[in-house]
Amino acid sequence: MWDYSEKVLDLFYNPLNQGVIADLHEPDVAVVYGEVGSIACGDALRLHLKIQESTETILDSQFQTFGCTSAIASSSALTEIIKGKTLDEALNINNQDIADYLGGLPEAKMHCSVMGQEALEAAIYNYRGIEIEEHEEDEGTLICTCYGITEPRIRRVAIENDLTTVEQVTNYVKAGGGCGSCLAGIEDILIEIKQEKAATATRVAAEISAASPDSLSPIQKINLIQKVLAEEIRPVLMADGGDVELFDVSGDVVKVQLKGACGSCDSSLATLKGSIETRLQSSVATELTVVAV
Repeated sequence: MWDYSEKVLDLFYNPLNQGVIADLHEPDVAVVYGEVGSIACGDALRLHLKIQESTETILDSQFQTFGCTSAIASSSALTEIIKGKTLDEALNINNQDIADYLGGLPEAKMHCSVMGQEALEAAIYNYRGIEIEEHEEDEGTLICTCYGITEPRIRRVAIENDLTTVEQVTNYVKAGGGCGSCLAGIEDILIEIKQEKAATATRVAAEISAASPDSLSPIQKINLIQKVLAEEIRPVLMADGGDVELFDVSGDVVKVQLKGACGSCDSSLATLKGSIETRLQSSVATELTVVAV
């Protein structure tokens, strides 16, 4: 028996926003849907969006799904999360946000939250005229033939969710859950990701140790700040739906713009000082001060 949270069970027994959205051809309103999975794979989701075109705001969302308790609960949760958000804001929502809304999911059912994230992306791509079949994740080497999972998709989900084992990959995207012939290929991908992360960390450490803060020119300091933001800080913030962008560097004052969840979060000051300023002080120069603009 799966250990489901009360929220999961409530949305399974009493799902919200289940159904379709009728296209009434209202002015300044578009109705689109995104679809992922298949009945053959055991899970399928169609996510419907009603969008105000002038502001690209999601006015309503409904879902149809063929799947388990977690699939129904995850789909219902997603429709609640995205209402009232702009399409760009919605694209910042990841599968962990869905799981968190539900009070957590059993790891073996995390693929249901991933399916929700991908259906949302598919619906928005559909609205914006981006052909899903041309999305980069449908290109590249096919790793899992049972579920049609490619190498780019495995890499993306593994990096976004910090997956380190084949079992975790199976839980999140189902790859490896069929005949098992792709398990070695999944393991190779995870090894490559681990090696890439280690190489990046080694390179950054070497660059930092090779030049003391006092010897850095203004341009070198800015370049190093940008590198630390891009390679150490942004991935952490983006995993929680936030982001940061360098605005300016004036002496020892680093001006940044907090975006996504970070921009509207009540704890944005703690993020600014705890996550960003502390990391830049330890990686670039101890006298740096970070402020938001």
